Amino acid sequence: MDISKLNPTICRRMLTLHLIDSLEKPDTPALEAETGWPRRTLQDIIAKGLPGHGCEVDFVQQGVRNNDGYHRVLDWGSFDKNWVVRHLKDIQQLLNVP
Repeated sequence: MDISKLNPTICRRMLTLHLIDSLEKPDTPALEAETGWPRRTLQDIIAKGLPGHGCEVDFVQQGVRNNDGYHRVLDWGSFDKNWVVRHLKDIQQLLNVP
């Protein structure tokens, strides 16, 4: 695949969705550790970027503090989960994420 044809903004959204779907209890610090992206970037992707593609991400509250918990994917929306998994290495390479 020619990764230069991939849109980095869309790829960030697909990778975030994939990580939420595949990590065990993916909270924002876990996503920061996996991607190296700032907390605010990840929060914006989850709150604004993913819903724009019909994706549904839920926050599972655990504990008493508002940020105690993790995200989970309820619907991949317009993204094809299998396509993302097949092209994960290309997406990671484009975004410079290990």
